[in-house]
Amino acid sequence: MDRKAIIVLVLSFLLLVAWVPLVNWLYPPKPLPSGAKPGLTNKAETIVTNVSPTAATLVNPPTNTIARPPLAPKETERLVELTADGSTYVFTSHGGGLKQVILSADKYPETTKRGRAKGANGPGVLLNRGALKPVLALGGHPLLEDDRAYHLSKTGQVVRAEKELAGGLRIVKEFRPSSNYLMEATVRLENVGATDLMVPTQEWTAGTASLVHSKEDPMQLGFFVHDGHSGKPVHINEAWFANRTLGCFPGTPRQRFETAGNPAVWVAVHNRFFTLAVAPKDPAAAVIGEKVDLNLEEKDPTRRAGLQTALIYKGQALEAAAGRNTIERHFVIYAGPKDYGELARLGEQMKNNLDYVMDFSGFFGFFSKILLLSMKGLHDSFKLPYGWAIIIITIIIKLLFWPLTQASTKSMKRMAALQPEMKKIQERYKDDPQKMNRKLMEFMKENKVSPLGGCLPMVIQIPVFFGFYFMIQSAIELRGASFLWAWDLSVPDTIATVFGFPINPLPIVMGVTMFWQSSLTPPSPGMDPTQQKIMKYMPLIFLFVLYNMSSGLTLYWTVQNILTIVQTKLTKTDAAKKPGTPAGPALIKKK
Repeated sequence: MDRKAIIVLVLSFLLLVAWVPLVNWLYPPKPLPSGAKPGLTNKAETIVTNVSPTAATLVNPPTNTIARPPLAPKETERLVELTADGSTYVFTSHGGGLKQVILSADKYPETTKRGRAKGANGPGVLLNRGALKPVLALGGHPLLEDDRAYHLSKTGQVVRAEKELAGGLRIVKEFRPSSNYLMEATVRLENVGATDLMVPTQEWTAGTASLVHSKEDPMQLGFFVHDGHSGKPVHINEAWFANRTLGCFPGTPRQRFETAGNPAVWVAVHNRFFTLAVAPKDPAAAVIGEKVDLNLEEKDPTRRAGLQTALIYKGQALEAAAGRNTIERHFVIYAGPKDYGELARLGEQMKNNLDYVMDFSGFFGFFSKILLLSMKGLHDSFKLPYGWAIIIITIIIKLLFWPLTQASTKSMKRMAALQPEMKKIQERYKDDPQKMNRKLMEFMKENKVSPLGGCLPMVIQIPVFFGFYFMIQSAIELRGASFLWAWDLSVPDTIATVFGFPINPLPIVMGVTMFWQSSLTPPSPGMDPTQQKIMKYMPLIFLFVLYNMSSGLTLYWTVQNILTIVQTKLTKTDAAKKPGTPAGPALIKKK
């Protein structure tokens, strides 16, 4: 490798490491304006009294409206906690909804750390962390979100929030947590006055995507919206709101997303491993999502950012007469890990494909699903640690591709043996490239070799690699799963930090095995010296790219490299044991 190539590789590596800090330094992220309050506050809607039952469809409703009541001093927040199936649900009087969900610290600690003793997990994962509004807070119009607190009460395993607005509109919410991270919620809008009401468009908060802790990547925040008809839900993430140019350079940020067309059967906010999904019994007319500045003590504004969602229901009339004076809505809330088995079961039970939260759709998603189920099956059936499950799956995959890889290796050896004759053809017809290529193809056809034979096994294994990559991005099973020195297979296996640079052994071992593997693989015939250098040092590029990836992914790649080396050695040994001399290349006919 010449000096120029070394300089280019070193500069590329330094640029790769410093790219994100450099962009953030040149273009610091702009915090959301303080005091900005998301919601549908630009619509001129009012609660109207003395209207007929068809007032919801009137073009010019009556003009006798209720003025907005004076805001009372903000009352002290009152919290009510309720524990069910290991999860703690915290309800607030400010908004009368679910403020946060605290998962079991034994099962899902907030952070995973090296050497942490069992039972010393610290706090559990907090969902809806730092949210501006609780789940099922009612808004969308000034008259629906005054500063008065809800009255909270707890009866057994039921929490009730109640408040009466001016004009005779009472809001009643009941929450019933159950097992498997589920909760049933019922909300009612009751006309308790003597006159008919026109209730404006309602905005029911459906949760906020936020980081579990400050070390997580904000790029993994997002939310899904499913209409129940399309094959794939809409997925909006941090990148959509950032709206970067070419995916890297700062663009014009977006602040608001709103669905259009089909109603929404569920919306789910998520970070990397956890989700909070709200599925209404009656589909919502629309869903909005907004990027907000959370109530968190984080210096970095990107760590304070959250994605807040809400279900939109159109306004309608409420009569004063009994039996027609109530709007009642039912919701099922899931607040827990992105466990594919559990989400698939719930999706089948509710007929709404809730497992789409795993984002296992598309071509690579098919492989991700198979790999996850296989890994979990080995773990559950044979009590294998997940690290060993990954190794066994890699061995099985290698055995399945063994005949193809072996044939490819033999083809490459034949190509190497034919290379002197192919160079003669190239030299003879160097002034006529078209004829040279035709003669080369005829020569390879006569000798039954193909220049693509060595690439085929790698091409076929690409879906498996990306399947592993996408699976590991959301597999809760790998969070906190240890293997050898790696204490968490979902993050890099950092054992030390030197001058701010992490030391990750697994990617280094992976790079060494890739160099070893490339040294055993003969170069493709006809490849120019520049391409040969690129292929020779391709392992170094992979090392840079995968250095800070999940250790579970680098474990798979390392084992795959070792198995390929073993297979190459066995193929060479097998060829050496065969008696006789291989047939030489076909003679080149002079014309």
